[in-house]
Amino acid sequence: MLDSAIQYAYIVSAALFIFGLKQLGSPATARRGNMLSAVAMLVAIIAALLDQGIVEYQWILIGFAIGAVIGAAAARLVEMTSMPEMVALFNGSGGMASLLVGWAAISPGAGTFTLVTIVLSILIGGLTFTGSLIAYGKLSEKLGSGAVMFKGQQVVNSLIVLGIIAAATMFCMEPANPQWLYLVIGLALVFGVMAVIPIGGADMPVVISLLNSYSGLAACAAGFAVSNNILIVAGALVGASGIILTQIMCKAMNRSLSNVLFSGFGSVSTETSVVEGEIKPISVDDAYYVLEAASNVVIVPGYGMAVAQAQHVVKELQELLEENGAEVNYGIHPVAGRMPGHMNVLLAEADVPYDQLLEMDEINPRMESVDVCIVIGANDVVNPAARENESSPIYGMPVINVDQARTVFVLKRSMASGFAGIENPLFYKDNTRMLFGDAKESIGGLVREFS
Repeated sequence: MLDSAIQYAYIVSAALFIFGLKQLGSPATARRGNMLSAVAMLVAIIAALLDQGIVEYQWILIGFAIGAVIGAAAARLVEMTSMPEMVALFNGSGGMASLLVGWAAISPGAGTFTLVTIVLSILIGGLTFTGSLIAYGKLSEKLGSGAVMFKGQQVVNSLIVLGIIAAATMFCMEPANPQWLYLVIGLALVFGVMAVIPIGGADMPVVISLLNSYSGLAACAAGFAVSNNILIVAGALVGASGIILTQIMCKAMNRSLSNVLFSGFGSVSTETSVVEGEIKPISVDDAYYVLEAASNVVIVPGYGMAVAQAQHVVKELQELLEENGAEVNYGIHPVAGRMPGHMNVLLAEADVPYDQLLEMDEINPRMESVDVCIVIGANDVVNPAARENESSPIYGMPVINVDQARTVFVLKRSMASGFAGIENPLFYKDNTRMLFGDAKESIGGLVREFS
């Protein structure tokens, strides 16, 4: 009777995971999808504990309580600007959990298939853990966002891979000898570091989604190692959705995944050419008069909006513009910010209607009819050099064509280049006006003018 109930619980949990994942695809249903997925995980954990026949739950309850406190604190206290770093840490935690599950699954008499899945869970989990820590360091700029390249790097990486293959093979042949297992773990951790350090900060959104996929694949392998069907299903869903998202991000950058992983693009100061032209600053008062006469306004947010925590005051400006008779939309680039969907999350927090969030392919055909385009802290995703300068590192990358609007307001603290370290000729265009200062204060000034 209990065995049947456990299997039914696994089926219910898998269905909730799939349905929750589907609902995460739309801002209107994302919150409900997240809740369904959380319920699915709780059902899966309870069913797994019963399936293992565990009677003493005191340590499990202690771990549950500690995890609940950490999760609640993170959800409440972590700033939206730190959300990419937190996602990186979550990916790393998932990788380490899979490594430990695979390690714990080692038992005398384990078959070859089980040993292979154990090695995979340890390998993928280990490289996900250290790779995510490096991604966290780059995102938080504790390690520097630039790509780290050195002579002979590919040779070193190749030797590490060969070492992993050799150690994994010896472990499967001699599972009782712990030195091979320790060697696999050590090399996996080192390989995670070596795999991420040559990737520059501009490519971090792609890396975050890829590491998320890795954490799912590690969990899937761990599921095979411990013969748990729901862990296999959940890991496969995360792994598949992560790799699909990674491909979408690469397409948005007009680059292949191999180019992202091995080119070293994104290091600071990748372009040395100087853009000629004159910067034309504008005051809040003058910007107000232009906006007051506008009938079609597009707002393009970037990481600068997150840093300034300006999403709520942006929503206020949107409402005032609409009351003044203007149509307002948002242009969202797939790799704006420092993690997939970063801008969508920020604007959803401010209760911006999701039907006003237009993707790049939707907003670009409308741009020539836009009276005013307000760029808030975005740099690389609106850089016209991607279309005009064949020598630019981002040439060919699809960008939001804000320079085609009648007037462009660029809100920046200074003339510093973006995360990719590339000069932006948009700032020197005849129709561009620079509104310098903190984005929240600048937009707040516009709100006061309208009020």
